[in-house]
Amino acid sequence: MSDSPAAPASGCTQGRTALTEAEVEALVSGICFKTGPPRSVGVEVEWLVHELRTPRVPVTPERLEAAYAALRTVPLRSALTVEPGGQLELSSPPAASLMECIGTVSADLDAVRAVLAQGGLRLVGVGHDPWHRPRRFLRERRYDALETCLDRGGPAGRHMMCATASVQVCLDAGHEEPGPLGHVRRWWLAHQLGPVLVAAFANSPLLGRRPTGWLSTRQLLWTEIGPGRAGAPPLDGAPRTAWARHVLDAPVMCVRHDSGPWEVPEALTFREWIRSGRPRPPTRDDLEYHMTTLFPPVRPRGHLELRMIDAQPGDDGWIVPLAVTTALFDDPEAAETAYRAVKPLAERTLALPAPHNPLWTDAARTGLADPELHEAAIACFVAALDALPRLGATAEVTDAVGAYLDRYVLKGRCPADDLLDRLRGPDRRRAHGKDIRT
Repeated sequence: MSDSPAAPASGCTQGRTALTEAEVEALVSGICFKTGPPRSVGVEVEWLVHELRTPRVPVTPERLEAAYAALRTVPLRSALTVEPGGQLELSSPPAASLMECIGTVSADLDAVRAVLAQGGLRLVGVGHDPWHRPRRFLRERRYDALETCLDRGGPAGRHMMCATASVQVCLDAGHEEPGPLGHVRRWWLAHQLGPVLVAAFANSPLLGRRPTGWLSTRQLLWTEIGPGRAGAPPLDGAPRTAWARHVLDAPVMCVRHDSGPWEVPEALTFREWIRSGRPRPPTRDDLEYHMTTLFPPVRPRGHLELRMIDAQPGDDGWIVPLAVTTALFDDPEAAETAYRAVKPLAERTLALPAPHNPLWTDAARTGLADPELHEAAIACFVAALDALPRLGATAEVTDAVGAYLDRYVLKGRCPADDLLDRLRGPDRRRAHGKDIRT
C-alpha cells in the first residue's frame, strides 16, 4: 500500500477539469499497460519489525520511530517506505536483470538490518504477524480514510493494513503481439499461476498465536476485503478494457480535500462519481489516486505487480519467489511450460475473477496438499530451475531454488507447514479447520 503516498493535500481540488468515462478508459489504458519487450524486473519486499531478543513483545511506536529516523539517513538504492502498522518495505528500482535486482536489494537489506540491530530490532519474514494484534503506526489522512472504508466490511482490513507482509514481484507487461511473452498471455498467466504461487509460498497459518485453518491467512484476509477493493476483473476480455471497466466500477475509497478530514463515501463507484459530479467533479489526479487504492492480486501499473506471495522466512527467502516468478514469465520456454501446467486449473475458477473463486480459496487454505496444485507447482519449479541459467542467475540462486523444490514443493509442503510443526510438535498431523474470524 505504501506505493501510494499519503499525498499532500495541496492540489487535491485544483485543476478540476471534469473527466468523462471515455477519457478515464483512455487514461487507464495508457497508464497501466505499457507494452514492449520484457527487459526489466523489480521486487517489493515487506517485513514485519520485531524485537530482536523478545519478538513476542510488541515494539513500541517510539522505538519504531527512532529506528526509521535512523534508516532515513542511510543511502539506499531501493525506496524505503513504512506500512500503516509499522511494517517496512523496500522497493527496488527497475533492474535490467534478475541478478541486478537481487544484488541491489540484498545490499540494501544488509544496510537496513545493521541499523535495526543497533536498535535491538530485526526484520521478520512471515505473511501475517503470528503474535501481535493489528495496531496502527502511521497516522495520516490516507490511512484514516482507508481504515474507515475497510472497517465497514469487518476486521480483515485492519489485519491487512497493519499485520501482513509480502514479496511482490514486478515484471514488464510484455509485447503487444501474441505469444508467450505477449501482454495478453502474461496477464492471463499471472492470474492462473497466482494460486500456484500462493500455495507454494504460503507462510501465514497463525493469527493470535492460533492456527486459522489456512496456510495463507494473509490471502484469506485479502479475499475478505471484497472484490471491489481487492479483486481482479474478469479474464474474458482484452486486459486494457477489462481493467479500465474495473477501475470505473470500483468503489471510491475517499474524496480528498485540501484541509480537514477526507470524505469516505459509501458505495460510490468512480463511474458514479463522474456522472454525479458530487461532492465535486473528479480530476485526473483523483483517478490516479483512486487506482492506488485498489489492491487486486495482479495490479497493472505500466508493469505487472504480482501481489499474492507471502513474505518468506530467512534473510534471503524472498529471492526464491522472485527468481521462480521471473523465470516463468521472462524465459519463453519456461513461460510456455507454465502456461500448459496451469491451464487445466482454470476450470476450477468457475470463470470467477481472482481471488474470489474456488481455485484461489483452495490454494490459500490447503496449499500444495491439493494434488492438482502440487502437480502444477512441480512442473513450474522444474521449468524455472532449467530457465534460470539462461537468465544469468548464479549458482547460488539456482541452488536456492533447487533446495526449495526439494524441501517443500516435491513434498507438497510450504513454509507455513514448518510454523505449524513447531507449534504442534512433530507427532501431530496437519489439520485444516474452519476460518477464525477476529
